[in-house]
Amino acid sequence: MFRLFNEKDVKKLVLRLKEEYDGVLARQRAAAEELKEENRQLRARVLELEGERGSVGEAIISAQKAGVRIREESAREAENERKELALLAEKCRLMLDRLQKKYPDEEDVAAFQAFTDELETRLGGGAEDYVFDMEEVLSPKQPLDLEKLCKDLGLMEDDE
Repeated sequence: MFRLFNEKDVKKLVLRLKEEYDGVLARQRAAAEELKEENRQLRARVLELEGERGSVGEAIISAQKAGVRIREESAREAENERKELALLAEKCRLMLDRLQKKYPDEEDVAAFQAFTDELETRLGGGAEDYVFDMEEVLSPKQPLDLEKLCKDLGLMEDDE
């Protein structure tokens, strides 16, 4: 039952176990090196992505600021256009009053009245909504063209 090992068999067994152990140890070292390399690559990728995240965050903030600025500019432009259309409607109404007094039965005056009525309807009565802003006249945001202003208000005739 008991088997006795001689020195030669023990040396063979030890040598075989040592070779197996060296093989397993070499595979484990290779796997550890692969994991270290993969870890290094992943760490580098994480740093790269964190840098990109910062850039993306800055781009989003910049885009949001640009969006707010564009909306504000659009609102100002729309308000200016509404005021211009209101002034145009008022000027048309004043011109219509003059034409009706001068030529009450003319067909062209009736057509112009239809145009003026349609304009005021489309503006939603915007001509009456416009309020003259004395502050804008006293301290204008743009250079003031008095000749154009007088013509717009009907105080001066066009030279054409």
